[in-house]
Amino acid sequence: METALAIAIGILTASGLWLLFRPRTFQVVLGLSLLSYAVNLFILAAGRLRTDAPPIVGKGDVDPALYVDPVPQALVLTAIVISFATTALLLVVLLASRGLTGTDHVDGEDDEP
Repeated sequence: METALAIAIGILTASGLWLLFRPRTFQVVLGLSLLSYAVNLFILAAGRLRTDAPPIVGKGDVDPALYVDPVPQALVLTAIVISFATTALLLVVLLASRGLTGTDHVDGEDDEP
């Protein structure tokens, strides 16, 4: 399970960085989204991978190692909301930039020679 998660985080990070350095604005937005997904998975993996553990600690003398840490889950939920708002703002700014410049290139250059 840990190996699959590490591979998924690596693939998302590599794909996000590759798309981030592309010249088109839509590819940059997709790259930022993939990077935020990779960071969310990384934060979630930091809270221990357990599939059959309850998320909160109950009453009594129970070993805390049997429970899942709820802090990474709360951080990921907050990061999802923030990345959605940031992506929406980025799309509005990029659409306004395309309307003003007439091109969707980040560097302002066209493909055509």
